[in-house]
Amino acid sequence: MIYTTRFAPSPTGPLHLGHAYSALLAFERAQAADGQFLVRIEDIDQGRARPEWEALIFEDLCWLGLSWATPIMRQSERLDAYAQALEKMWSEGLLYQCDCNRRDITEAVGAPQEGVPIHGPDGVIYPGTCRNLHPRSGPVPQNVTLRLDMHSALRRLTGPLIYTETGIAPGDVDVRRTHPIETMGDIVLARRDMATSYHLSVVVDDAAQIITEVVRGADLADATRIHVILQAVLGLPTPDYHHHRLIRDVNGKRLAKRDDARAIAKYRSEGASPQDIRVLVGL
Repeated sequence: MIYTTRFAPSPTGPLHLGHAYSALLAFERAQAADGQFLVRIEDIDQGRARPEWEALIFEDLCWLGLSWATPIMRQSERLDAYAQALEKMWSEGLLYQCDCNRRDITEAVGAPQEGVPIHGPDGVIYPGTCRNLHPRSGPVPQNVTLRLDMHSALRRLTGPLIYTETGIAPGDVDVRRTHPIETMGDIVLARRDMATSYHLSVVVDDAAQIITEVVRGADLADATRIHVILQAVLGLPTPDYHHHRLIRDVNGKRLAKRDDARAIAKYRSEGASPQDIRVLVGL
């Protein structure tokens, strides 16, 4: 199988130095393996995605010297694929409708009898308020939040849930040993406003593009446990994962899209070269 990896930005702001590092690293790993480098646009958040940001992404990547196979995959064009995945899990009784908003969840887990809220890779760990509130029969509910019943999913899956880490702390990782029910809870797989979620769409898309190694920042390492479980539930292959170090500012803070001062486009406009960017990110 040919080595295939991807860089999957969201067109909700300018790419910064952290994006440059991740894209360059993925591109060079693909070149070293005589493989394939893809770019995927993760634009399921149509309320924030902008065509001008997408255009700038391509400009920045080309300027850095990257090239990729076409056509480009866009998540906004793949809602049917996500709906099919939800249908499969719904038909197996692994999803349930959730009516809680963020304030409801925070108040529920923050109540004195429940102790201090616990955070997992999907945010505050859901206390299961709606788990048995709605029927799980009939057609998949539309325009609602759907959660994965983690206990039911893990009970259905047999054997270890393992992925291979090739970046930080390389080796095989057994997801079951990280206590998914207690440390992740019932994660959101579809939101009212977008009919999917990051976790669901990224798993479905990586399988569709036959990704063999996912190259991304260490901040997403915990989310990989969610993705491996979803891959097993949906009968999809599990790629290797290469989680890399994060690019931080002088105060040690991880860069985000709001850090426009470190945007690649700004460096370009000030006369920096692609080699200057490589030096800044430590390549």
